[in-house]
Amino acid sequence: MDLSEKILEKKDVLNGRILNVHVDTVELPNGKKSTREIVSHPGGVCICALTNNNELLFVRQFRYAFKDTLLELPAGTLIPGNDPLSEGIRELKEETGAIGYDYMSLGKIYPSPGYCEEIIYLYFCRVKEFGKTNFDEDEFITIEKIPIEKALSMVLNGEISDAKSQVAILKTYFLIKNNKISLN
Repeated sequence: MDLSEKILEKKDVLNGRILNVHVDTVELPNGKKSTREIVSHPGGVCICALTNNNELLFVRQFRYAFKDTLLELPAGTLIPGNDPLSEGIRELKEETGAIGYDYMSLGKIYPSPGYCEEIIYLYFCRVKEFGKTNFDEDEFITIEKIPIEKALSMVLNGEISDAKSQVAILKTYFLIKNNKISLN
């Protein structure tokens, strides 16, 4: 059975700085009509950076949508047309001052596929050295280093609730345990 839906009409509702919203009228596989509210987003990148002391680099920042300060791996919004890895290298340096090496793709995730087109690309790297940070003017961040084992526990007990960070940490830990990534 073909499960795809055919777009009959697309209506733009919001064209924002970071995202756009449109409402589509679609034809379902059974021939009936329905609507889909879709958020268009340029995507993001997340870096799971491991130090020589087997610590992961995190940023803690206030997230307005949740009215809470969250602990996350370094990440950022993609600039349309730019390579996700290049954007990740830039974000890691800007947010933590870290310069990484031995980058490895951890794949991609669709954080909310029911209504959002965002794709987040995940990468692992090792940290070679630290330099200066370069926060965006609207970014207020503290940087934390957390041992990989503790970060795993924090994911499992709900202390890290950011989805992209959870997935990247779990994948990295799995690769370490299966000898695809070695600890120092």
